[in-house]
Amino acid sequence: MKRDEFVKHVQSVAQLGSREEAELAVRATLETLKERIVGDEAKDLASQLPAEIGEYLRGREGENGQAFSLQEFYQKVAEKESVDPVTAATHARAVFSVLNTAVTPGEFADIRANLSPDYLDLLPSANPSSQVVSGS
Repeated sequence: MKRDEFVKHVQSVAQLGSREEAELAVRATLETLKERIVGDEAKDLASQLPAEIGEYLRGREGENGQAFSLQEFYQKVAEKESVDPVTAATHARAVFSVLNTAVTPGEFADIRANLSPDYLDLLPSANPSSQVVSGS
């Protein structure tokens, strides 16, 4: 999946009014995810994404993730986006939905394994029945 396609899907799923809002949602969500999960896992996830998007996950290689709740995750995304936590939660769910279709099932399972059970609300169900197929 290419960068533009990824952002367009996030914009559609989150029902955002502009591409800029979608890009901000992607950046805020992935930068917060980078803080939460093991740095090497973030690097592995980044390697399966378009380079410009993957950059939001790089920089913590070799470091452990910080333990914070899903509500704190939403609060951190909200602060980065300058939106309220409810809006941030909607945006973060959209980003994770697109992530689930953009990376291999094994990689998404690794991300899921790095998150505590309270993150289930953020994660789309495993093995979605209809994945977005990237055009050739």
